[in-house]
Amino acid sequence: MKVVTLMAERADEPAPPEASLTHPVSPDPARLAAATGVFQMLADPTRLHLLWLLTHGEADVTALVEACGASRTAVSQHLAKLRFIGLVDTRKEGRRVVYRLHGGHLTRVIQEGLNHADHLITGEPPHE
Repeated sequence: MKVVTLMAERADEPAPPEASLTHPVSPDPARLAAATGVFQMLADPTRLHLLWLLTHGEADVTALVEACGASRTAVSQHLAKLRFIGLVDTRKEGRRVVYRLHGGHLTRVIQEGLNHADHLITGEPPHE
């Protein structure tokens, strides 16, 4: 009987909001500062390359070093910065630490930034 009562109480509570692709809010100082922090992290070519690699799936430091060509020390330092500000998440797999992007918005920002760069480099006309 107690379980039924608790479930009835929960049914009256509003459901948590679903994740969305857009957030139509005015950029207040906190949002502008948060976005600026993201763009500052993207401003380094090695970090951007690491993030782009992670748009294709999870990877450990060894795989990221091989794919981007930077030293293990540099990759580890960049990943630590990205993790500190919340752009990448980690999970342990035995002794290995596996990295992944934190959310789809970041994936889209990285892909769109590099798509825009492709237009600049190739001269392909812009599109909507």
